[in-house]
Amino acid sequence: MNAEHADPARTPARPDYDWLYSRTRAGRARGPQGAAALLARLGDPQQAFRSVRVIGTNGKGSTCAMLEAGLIASGVTVGRFTSPHLTHFEERVRVDGADLSPARTDAFIRWAQTHAPDAAFFDLTLALACQEFARAGVGVAVMEAGVGGRSDATQVLTRVAATVITNVDLDHVGVLGGTVEAIAADKAGAAQPGVPLLTTATGAALDVIAAAAAQAGAPLHTPDTHPALFALPRPPRLEGAHQQRNAALAAATLRTLGYGPGVDAALNATHPARLERFQVDGRAVLIDGAHNPHATHALAAALRGTPVHTLLFGNLARKDTAATLAPLLPLTPQRVFTAPGDLATPPQDLATQHGGEATADITTALARALALTPPGGTLLVTGSLYLAGHVRTQLLARTP
Repeated sequence: MNAEHADPARTPARPDYDWLYSRTRAGRARGPQGAAALLARLGDPQQAFRSVRVIGTNGKGSTCAMLEAGLIASGVTVGRFTSPHLTHFEERVRVDGADLSPARTDAFIRWAQTHAPDAAFFDLTLALACQEFARAGVGVAVMEAGVGGRSDATQVLTRVAATVITNVDLDHVGVLGGTVEAIAADKAGAAQPGVPLLTTATGAALDVIAAAAAQAGAPLHTPDTHPALFALPRPPRLEGAHQQRNAALAAATLRTLGYGPGVDAALNATHPARLERFQVDGRAVLIDGAHNPHATHALAAALRGTPVHTLLFGNLARKDTAATLAPLLPLTPQRVFTAPGDLATPPQDLATQHGGEATADITTALARALALTPPGGTLLVTGSLYLAGHVRTQLLARTP
């Protein structure tokens, strides 16, 4: 039975997101098996479109946004699957730049509650995306991996036109391994015979990726092997040296797939919570979703020369909090620590260890951080995409 057969007349005002979010893996092993079984029940909709798999430690969301913009400009019907969302679930599934309708989410959830009640959240979301892309006649879908490559549910995708690996660093070590080489091996496990593998990874990670590509028979494209493919006519709209690398990767992918004319549109792409700027009561608020050491090092480098008056920081306890916070501490002595969810690092612990104030409630923490920031000054909000989403929602509500 296909989920779209659910009766639209029964669609409530709000889908049962709580049920969907509660579908944890509950100790089950990661991998494509669960997603494969789920997609089979839906008639294997992933076979209806070509995919670009985007894998990596950081930069996946920005690269996906640029690929989406470039493909739309090229006249392709484009799907985009990303995670997590910042303000609402339907951001995760887009067709031609438009978020999925909540009514479609509701129809799928009601189908899943009957036909796949034990499926995991990410597998369900991936299946929803594939079904919607097939229904909409998507030609190319930009598909962001969740965690890893070989061990990720997106390994189930069958018509992969290109595999894209942004970079590799230490993150999700409990799942992928405790070394860069082990993490790179999992990500590079997405390589397929004859499918171009493009990457801006460097060092030991690149060595592992190159070996895996050679073993799989996947043509490898890097800035060193194909410099013209990765060349940029101008900097991207997204700020920071790390975004120039993401843009080069997106441009190379578009050119490899025959959509080179879309590069200019890709460079104009924006992406929420990536050094996104708001003006609040005469103060600049920069929101960035950096949530691991590799990302915060890139963020601190992008802010070099930009005075930061206050830092609002919170992250999840499973992350390497000390290493994530370290590049940000020299930016300002004024710090407010908060808790983006029940699994956050206790903000009082952070305030005690690193100096600053602790306020668990994000709304109160934001108000305090703004009060500490002088008129004309800059507040940086970072440490977690969940924190970025909460603050962004509040700031958008203030916008007339």
